[in-house]
Amino acid sequence: MPTRDISILNKLTTRLKGYGPALFIIGYVVGTGSVTSMVISGAKFGLSLSWALFLSCFFTYFLLVAISKLTIVTGQTLMYNFKSVFGRPVTLFIIAALLISIVSSCIGVMGVVAEVTMEWISVKTSLTYLSGPIVATTFVVILIGLFWSGKHANFIKVMSALVGFMALAFLITSVLVIKESRVGFLDYFPQLPTGDSTGLIIAGMVGTTMAGVCLASRSILVQEQGWSISDLHQENKDSMTSMIMTFVISLAIMISATGTLYFSGTTVDSATDMMQALGPWAGDFALTLFTLGIIGAGLSSIFPNLLLFPWLIADYSDTPRNMKRPLFKAIVIGVALSGLIIPLFGGKPVWILIASQALSPFVMPLITLFLIILINREDLLKDYKAGLWMNIALGATLIFNIYMLYVAIRGFIDFLQ
Repeated sequence: MPTRDISILNKLTTRLKGYGPALFIIGYVVGTGSVTSMVISGAKFGLSLSWALFLSCFFTYFLLVAISKLTIVTGQTLMYNFKSVFGRPVTLFIIAALLISIVSSCIGVMGVVAEVTMEWISVKTSLTYLSGPIVATTFVVILIGLFWSGKHANFIKVMSALVGFMALAFLITSVLVIKESRVGFLDYFPQLPTGDSTGLIIAGMVGTTMAGVCLASRSILVQEQGWSISDLHQENKDSMTSMIMTFVISLAIMISATGTLYFSGTTVDSATDMMQALGPWAGDFALTLFTLGIIGAGLSSIFPNLLLFPWLIADYSDTPRNMKRPLFKAIVIGVALSGLIIPLFGGKPVWILIASQALSPFVMPLITLFLIILINREDLLKDYKAGLWMNIALGATLIFNIYMLYVAIRGFIDFLQ
């Protein structure tokens, strides 16, 4: 390979590594949960809930910036700072709430992955001996095996590539939907019905973008990136990149679902119903493309979930994130096995996944309030404490999170009635 080509490749690799945390956020957020919530929102309400997507991405940007600055200046992660300033009980409460979010997400994601995979098997093959539990068990064994061997980097890259192809397919489909649509622009924004599952879907959409687990992991990734004060500008660009890409891809999914499902009156009650969101423009390949994308998105988001709770424990105790510890291994296996609950005992994985994402708003007001207090502590951040505009932005974020908590509570009440 010519020297010039090697130089260009090295520069590209270095630049991508500089956006490592952003790529993680995009890969984690734009997963099975995001696809599910955006498809259901588009299928039921068109683009009428796109405001929730925009605001969640907008306010999450400020949270990412604040968390990153706190981590860079103090040298400590979010959970350790919470424990040091606010005490052990309330920090343990937040970690426990995040654990519930992690486990419920794994349950819902694996349920969706198993259901979509079985639909593809039944349509595209003549295999009759496979079942949902067998498929889910196979995926769980693969994930545990990768964790145990420590050879998961290439696997995550392959899964991320599959997610990338699916995201690209949704982007192309969204453009074609708008181009070939015979309806007016305002028809993409129908009037929302009252009651129903609207509140739960809104909370799920916000929860998959502004996820407490994702924000906590942001602090860990920034620390591992080794950023210093001189990298604060790079950190801001990284945060903005992650949220812009998240919004664009998520909006493309909503547009695709609106054009292919909403205008045709197709309801989405199961994971298999979502497969139509890429057709008819993707043709016969739509089913396979969507299945591969969901498998990639599911497994690439479950694997970090297996690691996040041990990471949170390590951050809380300020100990090395040594995943070879027996306790951490047991936690990883336990969280992985929770993914077998729906395939073994039944349930509606789509709505279980939406509900798991709608749990995030329950803890976000507390995390945001604590972050506002910390980012204004002169003894912690010295000359880098929050200025007027950052405080205004975080204050607005707190109000938004309190409102989303109200929406989530009403959404669960309406859904359970």
